Amino acid sequence: MKRNATTGLITVISAFYLLQLLFPSLEFDLGLIKGPINGRGVAAGEWYRILTVGLIHGGLFHLGFNMYALLVLGNPLEELFGKVRFLAIFFFSLIAGSLTSLYLNPPYQLSVGVSGALFGLFGAFALVAKRIGADLKSIMVIIGINFAMAFILPGIDWHAHLGGLIGGVIATTAILRAKI
Repeated sequence: MKRNATTGLITVISAFYLLQLLFPSLEFDLGLIKGPINGRGVAAGEWYRILTVGLIHGGLFHLGFNMYALLVLGNPLEELFGKVRFLAIFFFSLIAGSLTSLYLNPPYQLSVGVSGALFGLFGAFALVAKRIGADLKSIMVIIGINFAMAFILPGIDWHAHLGGLIGGVIATTAILRAKI
């Protein structure tokens, strides 16, 4: 695996999962929650949670699926856009997903995972595919299956997925227009 931003993100997120196994309270300390609950949450001024939600995962399967998606989507997008633009898409999508989750979910719902950013990468991938004239059916099926999973499996924050997808499309559109 090349040393790039994608690899760095996978390493940091996976390391936080190991820390989470040692310190289970990290899920509540870093997960996304509007709150306030016992004086904690974004409503209590803990805005860092909008970003740290991506460091915490709800189990090994959740982490593994997300890290595989990050590897598969991140490497080609980073190669195409470069490290800085790739990270801009990733973090804009993460923030958009978090803000959508905060707005649409109940104030006491805890969300974890980097899926908002990953859906932003799905959106970026779809825009790039469309721009080069590739068949969009396969990427749209993948996005659809992942959205459907949120309604089949309990505890998946589809609001973050939707916000991240929209954020990724917005960020990628801006970057593609700037490169012309």
